[in-house]
Amino acid sequence: MNHPDPTLFGNDPLWLIALKAVAVFALLMLTVLSAILIERKLLGRMQMRFGPNRVGPKGLLQSLVDGVKLALKEGLVPTGVDKFVYLAAPVIAAVPAFIAFAVIPLGGEVSIFGHRTALQLTDMPVAVLYILAATSIGVYGIVLAGWASGSTYPLLGGLRSSAQVISYEIAMALSFVAVFIYAGTMSTSGIVAAQDGVWFLFLLLPSFLVYVTSMVGETNRAPFDLPEAEGELVGGFHTEYSSIKFAMFMLAEYVNMTTVSALATTMFLGGWHAPWPINMWDGANTGWWPLLWFIAKVWMFMFLFFWLRATMPRMRYDQFMGLGWKVLIPFSLAWIMIVATARALRNEGFDELTTWLASAAAIVTLLIVVALWRRMRTRNVRQAPQQNLDPQIFPIPPLPVTDGPTTKERADA
Repeated sequence: MNHPDPTLFGNDPLWLIALKAVAVFALLMLTVLSAILIERKLLGRMQMRFGPNRVGPKGLLQSLVDGVKLALKEGLVPTGVDKFVYLAAPVIAAVPAFIAFAVIPLGGEVSIFGHRTALQLTDMPVAVLYILAATSIGVYGIVLAGWASGSTYPLLGGLRSSAQVISYEIAMALSFVAVFIYAGTMSTSGIVAAQDGVWFLFLLLPSFLVYVTSMVGETNRAPFDLPEAEGELVGGFHTEYSSIKFAMFMLAEYVNMTTVSALATTMFLGGWHAPWPINMWDGANTGWWPLLWFIAKVWMFMFLFFWLRATMPRMRYDQFMGLGWKVLIPFSLAWIMIVATARALRNEGFDELTTWLASAAAIVTLLIVVALWRRMRTRNVRQAPQQNLDPQIFPIPPLPVTDGPTTKERADA
């Protein structure tokens, strides 16, 4: 297996570190441009209409032209805003989305201009905690954008976002605890190495389901896009933004989608390991091939984002918060206790626990699905309280009574 030597990290020459940083930035920018176009194309097909098909051959230049258009628009600054915070908020939202990708392993060891290096910018013993910290900073950009705009509706959108991220960050972090316990490390490259045989998708399926739900809420995507509820809050936290500042919020959203998709691939889908049956080929996990498998898995999650947006209506806010606090977090805590017990038994020499853990994962997953189904089925419509209205206070007018001919009788006449 082509797992990188931990001693490689931090020993690359400066030019190679800069080259890898530029490559990661270029990969994210190309992914954003492609994702916007592919999303619009897929939404069009799913909704029985054409997507972008005017700019360039078959509409392939639509994303690029939209970016140029936003950059050339006049940048308006409303009267009465806190100008420094107003201008800093898009930067605060966009930058953490990029820096979180620094510890994502894209592949094993490769040779670049004669230097052996890992297809990963850097790694650290607490790499996953670094990603959680970096992605948490992005919500400050949203909150500050709503507050600095000096308007009521952007402020409401920013407050919704803070409540949403706090709720779903807890569930997301708890879904990682089971991975840390089972893999025995918080290093991203170590977690990928721990999935040489069986991916954690199969051993830790409840954690995977909790994470997938949390990552949609974390990125403010449909059906959890409450901070930008257009029908209720005009346009959400970025109502007062235009030009390149608005584009930076959109850039942050799509880069965050890519980051959480890459994190899901790393934590649960074996990272850059080739899927079965391709992994039966001896060279599948050597050289530059792992980069292809990694990108394919990331795009599978990106398609999930697009599919949800095309098919799911926006949830009501109390349903959304109840899902995080009353379903995802309690089940995550129960599942962590099961995984911790299995890990303790394995440390005592009981190694034949893979089947037992997979069975427990199936049972917990079934309970999560049943809880979600019941919650969505029974809470769709609020039951209005029955009120006994006093006819003396609330008189009910009698129904009109006519003695004349009915409409049918007049027509027959």
